[in-house]
Amino acid sequence: MSEKQHKAKQPKNDQETEESVSSLEKDLETLTVELDESKDKYLRLFAEFDNYKKRTIKERFELMKSASQDVILSLLPILDDFDRVKKSSEDGSEPFSEGVQLVYHKLYHALEGKGLKKMETIGQPFDPEFHEAITDIPAPSPEKKGSIADTIESGYLLNDKIIRYAKVVVFN
Repeated sequence: MSEKQHKAKQPKNDQETEESVSSLEKDLETLTVELDESKDKYLRLFAEFDNYKKRTIKERFELMKSASQDVILSLLPILDDFDRVKKSSEDGSEPFSEGVQLVYHKLYHALEGKGLKKMETIGQPFDPEFHEAITDIPAPSPEKKGSIADTIESGYLLNDKIIRYAKVVVFN
């Protein structure tokens, strides 16, 4: 670089130097703020995308867990019929043949394998989160008050989620 060019680039006085430094500091501050904003936007976008991935994985898993819910709900009346026949055979009015009992157990165990659980109700305390009270009857003793006397229709859970509430008779 020639001496003339070097002198042309140098500030002519201290005031110009201060203005130049001040301008550079402002530019640096502006760029620093913009960089911080860009980092913040990036981190927020990355966190939002990560949350989206987790949410979709969870939704997909829940969908797979409850995909068979409609089919199982349509089979519940059949289980109810089996339960009624089984209960009447215990009373001695109708025999419950071994073949029918075998079919009942196969169906019930197949549905259990898919996550179906029958709610235990008789003798349990009434819980409106799980039970639907059809009627109430007088309690034979004070300690039985508020407990379930009989089950009209069994309740079921599918993968620990209620798919049908138990219809019960409650001691009052």
